[in-house]
Amino acid sequence: MALSIKPIGDRVVVEAAAAEEKTASGIYIPDTAKEKPQRGTVVAVGEGKKDEPITVKVGDQVLYGKYAGTEITYDGQEYLIMRESDIYAII
Repeated sequence: MALSIKPIGDRVVVEAAAAEEKTASGIYIPDTAKEKPQRGTVVAVGEGKKDEPITVKVGDQVLYGKYAGTEITYDGQEYLIMRESDIYAII
């Protein structure tokens, strides 16, 4: 899916993974206790800064900080816009 949002500079747009529905042992987690996901898929990238090219690309699965980014809703879908430096790892 091509996203028509074009981030500026060193920012990326990430589609967050769904929150876990149950624990590894099979216990279902109620909505009030679900944690904000800390991983997702990169769906758009900026051009980077003059001396710092962007290292992630569209389609990369990434880990990011718990409170990283700004949540936006676009065409009914929720995304996070964050700086590349808020991304910890590509998985």
